[in-house]
Amino acid sequence: MTRVLVVGAGPVGLTAALALARRGVEVTVLEAGPDLATESRASTFHPPSLEMLADLGVLDALMAKGITSTTFQYRDRSGGVIADLDLSVLAGDTAYPFRVQCEQSRLTPILRDAFLALPGAAVEYDAAVTEVRQTGVGVGVDAGRPYDADWLIGADGASSAVRKSLALDFEGLTYPERFLVVSTTEDLEQILPGIAAVNYVFDPDEWLVLLRTPDHWRVLFPTEPETPDEVEIARVQERLSGVVDLGRDWAVLHTSLYRVHQRVASTFRVGRVLLAGDAAHVNNPLGGMGMNSGLHDAVAFAQALADLLEGGEDRLDEVAARRRWVATDYVKAQTHGNWEQIRERDPVARAALHETLRARAASPEAMRDYLLTTSMIDSLRTVVR
Repeated sequence: MTRVLVVGAGPVGLTAALALARRGVEVTVLEAGPDLATESRASTFHPPSLEMLADLGVLDALMAKGITSTTFQYRDRSGGVIADLDLSVLAGDTAYPFRVQCEQSRLTPILRDAFLALPGAAVEYDAAVTEVRQTGVGVGVDAGRPYDADWLIGADGASSAVRKSLALDFEGLTYPERFLVVSTTEDLEQILPGIAAVNYVFDPDEWLVLLRTPDHWRVLFPTEPETPDEVEIARVQERLSGVVDLGRDWAVLHTSLYRVHQRVASTFRVGRVLLAGDAAHVNNPLGGMGMNSGLHDAVAFAQALADLLEGGEDRLDEVAARRRWVATDYVKAQTHGNWEQIRERDPVARAALHETLRARAASPEAMRDYLLTTSMIDSLRTVVR
């Protein structure tokens, strides 16, 4: 039986592992940590991802833990709702015309348990990869002890040891501001009546994202790059009161402050090694496309690799090229465009953008065309020439 190593037990690595194991492939997942990560991180699942998770038999368990959201909003910080987008117009395009809001840390145990229930499935913890070696017929990995396999999928995040071991370029940019994420137990639906579960709030000076998860809300702020971390953390209550002044401190669960990058590896395949998710591409979170595109990488590579192992043709170069196109020409373009729009300073350009968004929301046909892009359905349909 052919053996595949998957490096990284996040949502991307475990999705690839489960998809392969369901096709009868022996898979071992190597995870650097002592257990699955518990950080919230990504939390939006778009319709194509829901379709894939349904095919893998894990969607019902995810939906039982998450929130179904059929709408999202574009808002102006001073002027209120600009446009309310309704994903139900996609009912003819997908069986899941909605988003599911749920932290990725709730999905990974579901994926792991489904994976480990299959023959030939194993997860090794405290197995940090330090080196990847290829021969003509296989892959060797050092991860505290040696591992050998026929193929390897690197899904070990933005600092991927697999990518670095292959000496691949990871070109792109780092955004000038950092992102500050504050999780709060305040009920924003009561504080800001009429908001959706996901809200992109335009403002030239301090844009916001307000996003609901099952247990709390997240508020995302841009933050000056040179301000010391301790200063920004100390200002959290001040910045939250700028969203809504409650006359008291907000109830804050935790905060995180991080730099945001937009980068893509020079190739997603080197011999018998494939790169997926953040190991292959990273982007800003505006639009929720990072984890979703990684899940799509995982399923596409798993299907192509399983087909090859069953005696089919080698389509891995084709799949790798397409997934890289999605990262560069689709995800990168969409998320960077979202960043430019949400912070637009020119009043004429800002007014024109708002009018465009209102027109889209007013026309079911225009809204459907737009949502096919923002929901990532088009990323899987578009013919690459």
